[in-house]
Amino acid sequence: MQSSESKAARLGSCLASPESRVPCPGPRRPLHAILLLDKPQGRSSNHVLQQVKRLFAADKAGHTGSLDPLATGLLPICFGEATKIAGVLLGESKAYETLARLGATTDSDDADGAILRQRPVPQIDDAALEAALAPLRGRIQQRAPIIAALKQGGEPLYAKARRGEVVAAPVRTVQVDRFDCIERGPDWLRLHVQCGSGTYVRSLVRDLGEALGCGAHVAQLRRLWVEPFRQPRMYTLDALQALAADVAALDACLLPIEAGLTGLRRVTLDAPQARRLGQGQAVDLHAPVAGEATVAVFDAHGRALGLGTQAADGVLRAQRLFVWAVPESGGR
Repeated sequence: MQSSESKAARLGSCLASPESRVPCPGPRRPLHAILLLDKPQGRSSNHVLQQVKRLFAADKAGHTGSLDPLATGLLPICFGEATKIAGVLLGESKAYETLARLGATTDSDDADGAILRQRPVPQIDDAALEAALAPLRGRIQQRAPIIAALKQGGEPLYAKARRGEVVAAPVRTVQVDRFDCIERGPDWLRLHVQCGSGTYVRSLVRDLGEALGCGAHVAQLRRLWVEPFRQPRMYTLDALQALAADVAALDACLLPIEAGLTGLRRVTLDAPQARRLGQGQAVDLHAPVAGEATVAVFDAHGRALGLGTQAADGVLRAQRLFVWAVPESGGR
């Protein structure tokens, strides 16, 4: 039988070429955990997801919201049953740092796109900059970039744009909690953004450039954190690949599913209640709450059972349970 060390080394060799899409031989394993990946620049989120999935020999994996190829930073990867909470993480607040290049607009609103227009950059004092930033904070209407993964008619906008079709990018309501300049130069601004789900930093920078009268695009973008991972310990692909010969060391980089649930209201069930919920029955907690909400459900030993919906009258119903919470599915 092949040792775990030699298997890990073989898995690591599958990542020798970043562009390789050849699946690694050998069995996949059930893995239920979260990895906080520091995404490299120049690769798509799905590309790095597939690399990490092969490296960990995981049988199932997904990420919690794409980063553009130009972007770096936090990309939470969910393995196995953790994919059931990916939607929760996708909807959480996020923070970014971006470098806005003034004087040029592009078709993608970032440096990867073709330049559409160039204009001189005027003298911008602090008052003028704040006047341009202020309307882009709070609950605002935002037009998405025309080159985006956002789907329209079942097809990504970027696919339509690249065929030369006229794209009417949708306007959506988004939440921007912070949009501040933290450093500046003659033709650039370094900005800190804290925002809700669905917000495009590229659109914020584009609209800021128009408000300043010179246009702008994203030259650099880094995601700093995603709730509830405010101070994330991130791992680069290079660091993970360096651990490929040691499965235990790789697994030490993972977080338990419970770490992704800390932003939700917690409900703890005793054994009979957990059994009823796992069988698809509602559980009356006899504890009315302010309003219906998604909650994190735990057993009496502190193990996460999944997501539930708690109604205002205190009744809990299963939303997405992990396999070990359903009696006929067995344990981890």
